[in-house]
Amino acid sequence: MRIYRTDQFPLPLPDGHRFPAEKYRLLADAVAAFAPHAMEEAPAASPWELQQAHAADYVAQVLDGSLPAGAWREIGLPWSPQLVERSRRSVGATIAAARSALLDGCGVNLAGGTHHAYRDKGSGFCVFNDVAVAARLLLQEALARRILVLDLDVHQGNGTAAIFRDEPRVFTFSMHGAKNFPFRKESSSLDIDLPDHTGDETYLALLQQHLPALLTQQQPDIVFYLAGADPWQGDRLGKLALSKPGLLQRDQLVMQQVRDSGAALVITMAGGYASNIIDTVNIQTNTVHAAWQLYGMMPAMPDTYPIRREHNA
Repeated sequence: MRIYRTDQFPLPLPDGHRFPAEKYRLLADAVAAFAPHAMEEAPAASPWELQQAHAADYVAQVLDGSLPAGAWREIGLPWSPQLVERSRRSVGATIAAARSALLDGCGVNLAGGTHHAYRDKGSGFCVFNDVAVAARLLLQEALARRILVLDLDVHQGNGTAAIFRDEPRVFTFSMHGAKNFPFRKESSSLDIDLPDHTGDETYLALLQQHLPALLTQQQPDIVFYLAGADPWQGDRLGKLALSKPGLLQRDQLVMQQVRDSGAALVITMAGGYASNIIDTVNIQTNTVHAAWQLYGMMPAMPDTYPIRREHNA
């Protein structure tokens, strides 16, 4: 199992900015305590790779800083050469994690899950949609025939849903707070809208109700799992009421069922906005550790990119 990090590439933000960029370094330090030899520097996605899920003019304007000021306000992050580099590395990490997952069963991006980015715009701290880019590349290169995006961030994966609206080979599943951002939601292949204060029991029961059926019906070759920490009861932007043990149960349920299905698994961290950043780091460290326990000692598959099974047309 390979784990890709982006924290070596600084993300300069104004003092008091609410995006918790420091969590990535803290998470990498925590993961290095139990899986140092699995960690790699994330490669940078190329402009051509970014264009597989994004409009060419949008990519060009982000890269050279010519995107209008209003578009940057919607993203919520100020442009800088460092932001461009960090955004390219975050996408490159998910691409690399997907390729390694096809060999090893699982790959992890210690960032990513930027699911609010659309084909032609960014939003909600998301510049490029890393999962959409990686999924498009796998389909284009015939490394996967069917893909499941399992989005368990507290916010709906609106950009991902829009990008894959007309793509039957990608099934988008989003389980999120009904009254949370984005307030104008897209239609995923399947959306589960949760009321405020949903707790462990209801959340896990709904996930157990839907995930096995999805894996059986869709028979994905690879699953992209957005393991958001923001359903936690103490998250500033969450509105749900999951406990830390409940989130770990969520992660273990997903990982075990995906592994049992025979699909490869890509894990991205997605959101987390706890008042104390250490709480977010603790939740996400638990996610990566659970993956390491399940996949870290597994022998690598043959040096090919196999498609898991034959599918009916």
